[in-house]
Amino acid sequence: MAKKIEQLPAALTGVTEPLSVAGALHPRRINLNLAATDKDGVLRELVALIVAPQEKRPFEMLFKALKAREDLCPTCLNEGVAIPHSRNALVGLVDQPTLAYGRHRVGVDFGALDGQPVRHFFLLCAPNVRDHLQLLARLSRLVSQSAFRAKLVEAATAEQVIDLLQDAESKLS
Repeated sequence: MAKKIEQLPAALTGVTEPLSVAGALHPRRINLNLAATDKDGVLRELVALIVAPQEKRPFEMLFKALKAREDLCPTCLNEGVAIPHSRNALVGLVDQPTLAYGRHRVGVDFGALDGQPVRHFFLLCAPNVRDHLQLLARLSRLVSQSAFRAKLVEAATAEQVIDLLQDAESKLS
């Protein structure tokens, strides 16, 4: 008879449960009607979903971090998707992994290698590098699926976007 291996709690091992993309996104951080016509404008609209523009210092800090990352290398994944994120975790800006989602009706030139306009933007902020990389990897797996992207286009409400993410994540192995 095989011996059952006991699962140790995360507090003892330091290994945490995988982050949830849907869990990092809140309906108030979703804009299904981005209006900007250029990269900087889209970044500012996305930042406003995380930090109120009235909070000038944190707003500008996040915008500048995203812009610096985009200037280094665009965060486009092709097929109309970009995941703007800073080069490093933004300590003190957020206390938990946070996502914002924006959808643009016609798309914006965001520097994609395939030359296509970007319609789907997932802004990622995390308080540490481990969470940043884990969420980025998980989100990248989801948006690489053409069926998932097609359903994003059809989502009519923020709640439908979150439901779609939950469903797609439940199918990840």
